[in-house]
Amino acid sequence: MSKPLFTPGHTACAGCGQSLAARLVVESSGPNTIIANNTGCLEVFSTRYPESAWAVPWIHSLFENAAAVASGIEAALIYLGKKDKINVIAQGGDGGTADIGLQALSGMWERGHDILCVCYDNEAYMNTGVQRSGLTPFSTNTSTSPIGGKSLGNIRPKKPMPEIAVTHGIPYVATASAGFFQDLQRKVKKAVSIKGPKYIQVHVPCPLGWRHEPALSLEVGKLAVETGLYPLFEYEAGVLVSQKKITPRPVEEYLKVQGRFKHLLDKPEQVKLIQAIADNNIKKYNLKLEPQQNSTA
Repeated sequence: MSKPLFTPGHTACAGCGQSLAARLVVESSGPNTIIANNTGCLEVFSTRYPESAWAVPWIHSLFENAAAVASGIEAALIYLGKKDKINVIAQGGDGGTADIGLQALSGMWERGHDILCVCYDNEAYMNTGVQRSGLTPFSTNTSTSPIGGKSLGNIRPKKPMPEIAVTHGIPYVATASAGFFQDLQRKVKKAVSIKGPKYIQVHVPCPLGWRHEPALSLEVGKLAVETGLYPLFEYEAGVLVSQKKITPRPVEEYLKVQGRFKHLLDKPEQVKLIQAIADNNIKKYNLKLEPQQNSTA
């Protein structure tokens, strides 16, 4: 058996979707990989001094500049004549990718670096106290979008990061989920085989911030996809080439198992707004699995 590239013994919370996804990503990329990692949960729980869970070269960057550090790594590998043999990954959470790190990431895409960016989307700044990020869903209760007499949580929709990536003209953009192992692994393997900038946004349940039972992490991840709230798809050269078809489930099934949405369960009008978000995703990405028509001879 080959040596694991992301080893056990780290300090992630029980049921952490990010730790599972990180393991799948690096194992799919392979041992000839160098990672630049933004500050965040993954950096903290995987590299508590003097230990590290990583069995590949791994560099901790600042909150905002993993993409810039990865760009420098790629330039050095090109100078040394080694780039074709090594995969470079820039990775971080949703805050470090979609908010604080967006400028460096946009520059990396615009310059055309041969780097895979992975965003572990747990939908808030979990490491610093569950503050909302640009990828926090509508009506989520967080420490900076709290519920109250005049508030039903976060008032903004998720920032459309995959679409932002597509409009940069990069060759590969995909969404994935820790709840669907094989799909995530396939997309990472495909991404590293493609020359140029790549972006994969991975939905990773967080029992601490989402306030669900740790044992339900995979179920919660699957529900996000199966309700249409987190569509799984791939773009190649700006063209939608695949999407995971679903038989849509009501969004209430997803909301009711998470404390961050508990305040919505007696507010049907608000739930309808969230259902509309799912319905729009289903229509936009053609997600609905249609029953096959009986053929007639």
